[in-house]
Amino acid sequence: MQIKIHPEIKQIPTQDWNNLVKDNNPFLRHEFLAALENNDGVSDQFGWHPCHIAIYKKGTLVAAMPLYSKMNSYGEFVFDHAWADAYQRNQLAYYPKLVSAIPYTPASGQRLLCSDESQDEFFPLLIKTVKHFAEQQSYSSFHCLFPLKDELEWMKQQNLLIRHDCQFHWHNQEYENFDDFLALLEKKKRKNIRQERNRVKQQDITLRVLNGNTANNKDWDDFTLFYEQTFAEKYGTATLNSGFFKEVASKLPEQIILVLADKPNGECIAGSLMFASDTVLYGRHWGCSEQIDKLHFEACYYQGIEYCIEHKLKVFEPGAQGEHKIARGFIPTLTQSAHWLNQSPFAESIQQFIQHEQDAIKHYMQSLKSPYKAL
Repeated sequence: MQIKIHPEIKQIPTQDWNNLVKDNNPFLRHEFLAALENNDGVSDQFGWHPCHIAIYKKGTLVAAMPLYSKMNSYGEFVFDHAWADAYQRNQLAYYPKLVSAIPYTPASGQRLLCSDESQDEFFPLLIKTVKHFAEQQSYSSFHCLFPLKDELEWMKQQNLLIRHDCQFHWHNQEYENFDDFLALLEKKKRKNIRQERNRVKQQDITLRVLNGNTANNKDWDDFTLFYEQTFAEKYGTATLNSGFFKEVASKLPEQIILVLADKPNGECIAGSLMFASDTVLYGRHWGCSEQIDKLHFEACYYQGIEYCIEHKLKVFEPGAQGEHKIARGFIPTLTQSAHWLNQSPFAESIQQFIQHEQDAIKHYMQSLKSPYKAL
């Protein structure tokens, strides 16, 4: 048995890594993670430093963990700023910390990569390796964000701290078409969706649904501008670039869904980007150069729902936050993360914080009304 910490994912054989990925999850594939590293999506500039764990038996990769050393909390979508502030106020270092996640991607997926048959052997070894690495290198903590349920339950049994949050996901009830989906919604919700879709048509907007094979360089350049514009408007930092989008499109062409919106004169004015596994659609990015009424809902939600129905995908995860998604058929869904503190003086306080947070999320989700008719 050999355990290595790799500062670049390209040091790990592509197929060996992908052999451990379940459901063909696009964000966990070697190609996606490599594209982030190749195009400075993870870099000193943004405070993400790869240190992927790989476990080998007789030279063959048998278990792994996507892992990053973090110098900030940007791009994680599980917010720990209060924790960092507590450390800083007491002249303690919260950064660097270790994070197992997909950068800038609040989507569920494996974090402890191994075969189902070897979980009992490698789940403990992966966590033991993380803790040893943290203690050896003086990391304050380890954070495992949006893991699969079986991983989360196992980590809970190992006494890691479990945080709760809420997203809004759409579930395919074996619909044959979009009207089948609408039929299960309350009348007011159904009417609203039809009006929103008709409003886009009334403005003579043409939508193109492309993948990595059919989208060309201009399409990706246009989308990159929309993506950057979104961050400029929100005073954020655009971490991805056209090189990243083009590389992912070329390496994972069938798992890319790019929806572009054109005006009658052919000018492309907006786009949304989604990714697909074998069973799940993930909404990721949206941007526009011109505001068109209801276009965001069409490009980001309704086109995604139609794609799921057509391709028999089970779930649509459109991204973080957004209570407005309920009116469009998405339902509150619990998301969780696991955390370990390295000899923290705030362990008891953080445990209390997490309990209050869990209670608040539970009450919040219970307060939300389903958009579907009572059966």
